[in-house]
Amino acid sequence: MTSENITEWIEVHIKTSTVGIELVCSKLMDIGITGFAIEDAQDFEEFLNDKNGNWDYIDDDLMSLQNCETKVIVYVKNDSLAGENINSIKSELKALKDIDKNGEFGTLDIELNNIAEEDWANNWRKYFKPLTVGDKILIKPSWERAENLGSRKVVEIDPASSFGTGQHDTTQLCLENLEKNINNGDRLLDLGCGSGILGIAGMLLGASWLTAVDIDPNAVKITNENIIKNNISNDCFKTLCGDITSDSLLRSNIGGGFDIITANIVSDVLIAMSGYFKEFLTENGILIVSGIIKQRKEEVISIIEKCGFKRSRVIESEEWVCVSFSQV
Repeated sequence: MTSENITEWIEVHIKTSTVGIELVCSKLMDIGITGFAIEDAQDFEEFLNDKNGNWDYIDDDLMSLQNCETKVIVYVKNDSLAGENINSIKSELKALKDIDKNGEFGTLDIELNNIAEEDWANNWRKYFKPLTVGDKILIKPSWERAENLGSRKVVEIDPASSFGTGQHDTTQLCLENLEKNINNGDRLLDLGCGSGILGIAGMLLGASWLTAVDIDPNAVKITNENIIKNNISNDCFKTLCGDITSDSLLRSNIGGGFDIITANIVSDVLIAMSGYFKEFLTENGILIVSGIIKQRKEEVISIIEKCGFKRSRVIESEEWVCVSFSQV
């Protein structure tokens, strides 16, 4: 077997607590990660204290677990999706931290084995090539040249510490649905903007205005940088930071009258947002949601439909689903 055939993996250690294990695993499953290894310090303590145990000797390697930190361990392929997958994990852990007021779930920090985090961007370069999506879009990093474009619009996005380089199925599905629904002059709202890729694509496809929102200040910063990199005028967009589900002032600042909403997030967040989508849209506005794992497709669709929408287009790739809705 040649070295080219060997899959490289990044080992991701998520520091948590016994109480936090189930929640961490649930969040990981929401972003399509279904295999975990768990090291639970409490399990080892119970093992040592088991009065019915029949052993004369415990190996030193096993005894070393006595002082282990509780962790959930997952493996991520070191390929073009590695950055987005790891940033998705970080995003889910941040959401857990935000609700963990008493620190019951542990630090929720991560460590990467087999590759240094600071080397990501350089390691990713070998994977990032111009990528066509749908019929109208080509995504490329700044160091690559794009040729034979035809009528495609070029979206320039570099790997960075934010979700959304166009490599992930959820982003591509959302872009495909966006290009089918957008019209010249539309006002676009991107909720959970990440790198800004969806909003930038929407503007290049003819939208006249973009409002991009994310709960992560770093995502908002990167979105601003990417919008400028793609030569979009300062007077036709704004970016906002915050959580629409808990911040009425933010919802007021977003306003209404949007023709299209894109939200490429995860199932639980889409469900939490579902009651607010309609207030942002025009009467004939379109809602596009992505980031839904197949197992939760009907659950998410049903909840959004109860908020005054009907599904109009469902597209799938691998384990992921993207749905566009019109209003009832």
